[in-house]
Amino acid sequence: MKLGRSTYRFESNVAISDCFTVVGKKEGQGPLSIYFDMVIEDEYAGQKSWKLAEGKLLNIAITKLVQRSGENPDNIDLILSGDLLNQLSSSHFAARDLDIPFVGIYGACSTFALSVGLASIFVDSSFAKNVIAATSSHFCSAEKQFRYPLELGTQRPPTSQLTVTGAAAFLIRQEDSLQSPKVTHFTVGRILDFGIKDPNNMGAAMAPAAFDTIMRHFSDTKRCFEYYDMIITGDLGYVGRKLLEELFKKEGISFCSELFDCGILMFDPKTQNTGAGASGCAASACVFGGYLYKLLRERTFERILIVPTGALMSQSTVQLGESIPVIAHALAIEMV
Repeated sequence: MKLGRSTYRFESNVAISDCFTVVGKKEGQGPLSIYFDMVIEDEYAGQKSWKLAEGKLLNIAITKLVQRSGENPDNIDLILSGDLLNQLSSSHFAARDLDIPFVGIYGACSTFALSVGLASIFVDSSFAKNVIAATSSHFCSAEKQFRYPLELGTQRPPTSQLTVTGAAAFLIRQEDSLQSPKVTHFTVGRILDFGIKDPNNMGAAMAPAAFDTIMRHFSDTKRCFEYYDMIITGDLGYVGRKLLEELFKKEGISFCSELFDCGILMFDPKTQNTGAGASGCAASACVFGGYLYKLLRERTFERILIVPTGALMSQSTVQLGESIPVIAHALAIEMV
C-alpha cells in the first residue's frame, strides 16, 4: 500500500531472514569489529586489482549468505545488487558465476536501502519468494575512480570520509518468525542538489537529502522521532551529521538523541585517522548487517528507521565542475 507521496507499506511479513557481512582490515580493527561475520586481511582479497577485490568480497557475502540460510541456490529468485564503480563492475564480477537472475541497481551509498526496499516490493507482491539484496564498496577502488590513485599520496582534507571496504548481503522473504526483523515501510527519496561541488565534502552535500526523506517519511506514515528506538543515517559522517542537526533546528524540531550515523559508528577517528568518518555503500550495509541486525534480533531495539544517503556523482561530472545531486532512501525495520 502506498502512503502519501513517497512511502510504501508492506502488507505481508517481509523479513530480513538472514544476512552476511565481510569487511576489510581497517574496518575489522574498528569499534564494531566483533559484529562482522568475516574480516579480510588482504585488501586485494587474493585478486589482481581493486575492482576484482571488491567483486570477490561481494561474492563471498552472497555465497556465505546462501550457505548460512540453508536455502538451495536454485530457489533464489533474484539478486538485486549495486556498487560505486563504473557500470556496476564489482556487482557484475560477483554475480557472473552464481547462475542466479540478476538486476543491477545504482544508488551510490544509498544502495543498501534501495536494494532491500526493491527486494521487499518483489516479495510483498509475491513476484518472488527469495530475493538477495546486496552491495559493496572498497576504499582503494573508490579513491582511484573518484579522487586520486593511492600511489600519489594525496593529502586528504578534514571534511573527507574514508570509503568502507566491505560487502553485505541480505535474504529477503516472507517469514512469520518473531526472531526475524521485518521491513514494514520503504520511503523512496527524491533527487536534490544544493550546489555543493566538492567531492571531498559529501556529508555536507547529502545532509539535506537525509532531512528531506526523514520528514517525508514522518509525513507519509504519521510517525515521529519518538516512535523509533533509533533513527540512523547512512554515511553523513561528522560534518553531515552536524548539518542535519542544524536543519532540524531550523524547522523548530528538537534534536533527538535517537539520531545516529553509520559513518560515525564504523571507525574510531582518534585511533584510526579516519577524518570525518566512513562512507561508501558498505558503510550502512555492514553497520546494519553486522551490528544493528543482531541488536534487533536480541530485541535491544525493536523499531529502527535507517536512512542511507547517496552522492550521485561521477568522475566526469566532477571534472566538468558540476554540482553533486544527492538522494536518501529510508527503511523502517521492526520486530513485529
